[in-house]
Amino acid sequence: MNARRIRDIDYLLLPGTERKTTDIVIERDGVVTVRPPKGFTPEKVDAIVESKRMWIYKNLAQWRDLNATAVVREWVNGESFLYLGRSYRLSLIAGQKANLKLKEGRFCLKRSLIDQGDELAAKKAFEIFYSVKGENRLSERINFFAPRVGVNPTGLKVKDLGFRWASCTKNNLVQFHWKCMMAPPKIVDYMVVHELCHMHHRNHTDAFWNEVDKVMPDYRERKLWLKNHGAGLDL
Repeated sequence: MNARRIRDIDYLLLPGTERKTTDIVIERDGVVTVRPPKGFTPEKVDAIVESKRMWIYKNLAQWRDLNATAVVREWVNGESFLYLGRSYRLSLIAGQKANLKLKEGRFCLKRSLIDQGDELAAKKAFEIFYSVKGENRLSERINFFAPRVGVNPTGLKVKDLGFRWASCTKNNLVQFHWKCMMAPPKIVDYMVVHELCHMHHRNHTDAFWNEVDKVMPDYRERKLWLKNHGAGLDL
């Protein structure tokens, strides 16, 4: 990735693809990414970004408005943490062997992780929890939707994807951010269908969205939910 700036717009120039159009995206963390067709010079991409300047301004403003209400969670008893769209209270448990487990409607976190002032360890415990649960659920949903989309993914990974919710590699490996497991089940399903449809179209053209629509006619509603509430899917 190559960091570039045109006027007052900073963006990341991603490697080119076989697509015919340039894809400009405001990512989950507010970073502007641009993926052009192969062979486009950086100067040509700059010109495209310049031509889309007002669109970028508008969407960055929307991103800032949405993220102004992003949740900041504290590591105290009673704090709420999300799992598959439901909110569960946190309980700090002394002497618990496991770092984290979901038990009787509560997230039970080993108290010593916090007593030692190691919030990073506490976050890691949640990351592992979401990753393990994600491997199971996402595998199940991929097996359900793949035949409907008409594709054969080569594998699944759940990990930290930075500013992306999910991705599909050129080898049809689907990857999901562990934070996806905070979203409601119907939003998780949307992410799955979205990535599976990229095996037909590696872009966001009308042809791609038509593939999504065939399997999930209400995808617009789910997509909008993720845009409006995605900032809250965090630790």
